[in-house]
Amino acid sequence: MKSNKTMNHDIIATAIASADHSTLVTAVKAAGLVETLQSSGPFTVFAPTNAAFANLPAGTVETLLKAENKDQLSSVLTYHVVAGKVMAADLLNMIGSGDGEASFATVAGGMLKAAVVDGKVMLTDAQGNSAEVTAADLDQSNGVIHVVNAVLLP
Repeated sequence: MKSNKTMNHDIIATAIASADHSTLVTAVKAAGLVETLQSSGPFTVFAPTNAAFANLPAGTVETLLKAENKDQLSSVLTYHVVAGKVMAADLLNMIGSGDGEASFATVAGGMLKAAVVDGKVMLTDAQGNSAEVTAADLDQSNGVIHVVNAVLLP
């Protein structure tokens, strides 16, 4: 998922094709969100890598993947999704017009904050955790993917 070329694939097809996002794909399937993220959208997805999931406390991913935790898993995943297509330039404009910080609502109903720190776009979740956008503007048929290096929590 390093290219920023326009793709004919939807968000799910691209994530499935990425070796760095197999944990995310497994979680999306377990949460029952495949059809939603294959719909016309558009969506902006901040996609955590396998390494980002691996950095969660031991057992977190396994616990979230259990059937009885489907609602909690769905909440975590949809916290990484914003309605509409927000390209990197749009995000930078929002940060610039917001005195260095932009806040936006996620599909889960929570808020994410974005800022530029040391030249990098950083997202901050409701818990105060930060994730760096490591690849941006992966254009999809139903939105855009921005790769992040941490899992964001509502």
